[in-house]
Parts: sequence; structure tokens; C-alpha cells
Amino acid sequence: MNDGRTMHVVIDMQRLFAEDTVWHTPSLHDILPNVLRLCAAFEARTLFAKFMLPETPDHAPGRWQAYYRRWSMLTGSAVDPACQDLVAPLAALAAPEVQVEKFTYSVFKAPGFAERLRADGIERLVFSGVETDVCVLASVFDAVDAGFHVVVVSDAVGSSDPAAHRATLDHILARLPEQIDILSTADIVAGRSAVQSALE
Repeated sequence: MNDGRTMHVVIDMQRLFAEDTVWHTPSLHDILPNVLRLCAAFEARTLFAKFMLPETPDHAPGRWQAYYRRWSMLTGSAVDPACQDLVAPLAALAAPEVQVEKFTYSVFKAPGFAERLRADGIERLVFSGVETDVCVLASVFDAVDAGFHVVVVSDAVGSSDPAAHRATLDHILARLPEQIDILSTADIVAGRSAVQSALE
């Protein structure tokens, strides 16, 4: 599975969601060990998406301005810029060239992201990170629309809303078995034959 066609994409594992902010996602700490296991398994085949904040609500486009008026305490002018950094164990692994900054939910809205994957011959994306029902989900649907084979690692994604997390895995993503596989960290790391078949 850890071949030249597969890329592990870590979504928004940042201090912004790990620490005591209004966007605190407690499950981030729960899934971090599995995210680290996946990073080790995929070695140089991991990219780290980061959700970036506008300086003020007026710096955001369209309806994002209303969104950031609601969350004005989490704009660039109101918080320490370092809160957008990856959590420490991942920051130590992530060189600048493998960090992808995005200002919307989906990593595919980062300029050149899909083109970068295509240029590298990537056909399959393995997703981990937060939140299952927001930025992970948006990125997964864009990946599916772009024709990638998607794997969502069930115990390496999390949400601040446990019910929405379960609904996304059990009811939304499960509707697309031809395009999305939902697998565990252990199965992926072990490279079991049944899992390998599912990833072909």
C-alpha cells in the first residue's frame, strides 16, 4: 500500500483545534497516536493540510465574512499566529514543503493541490485528521469528484461532535463503497491481504 501511487493526507491537526479555543476538538488528542502511526507507515508520502485564518472578517470572501464575524475571536488579528501550527509531534515531522495551507474546508481548494498530486502520479489518498464531518468530509468529496480512490482511516479521524463523526462514517461515506474505503489504522499499517485487495 505504501507505494508511489498513495499519499497520506493529514487534515488540520493544529494547535487551533488541540488547545482551549472555541474550536477545541478533544478527539484530536485521542487520534494523534494513530495519525503518528500512519505518518511513520507512509514516511515521505504524507502531506499536512492546515486551516488558515484571515486577518479580519473583511479579509475573507463572500459568506466567509459572516462566518468570521461569528468567530471573530479566531481571526489573525485576534490570536497568536502560532495557534495555526501543527501540534508538536507532527510539526517535528512536517517540513515546510509538505505543509499545505488552505483557507476553506477542503484541501483541494489550496491552489495547485490536485495538480501536485497528479504530477506525482498519485491515485489513492488516505485521510486522517479533524474534523470528520467538516474539513475531512469536504476534502474527501473533492477527492472523489477528482477521481481519486479514497481511504478514510476510521480511528484516525475525529470531531468535536461525536454523533456527527459516527454519522459521517456510518451513513454518509458508507454510501460510496466503490470510491471510498473505511479502514482502521491497524489494518493499514499491517498491510493485511484483504485490505491490500480493497486498495487495488
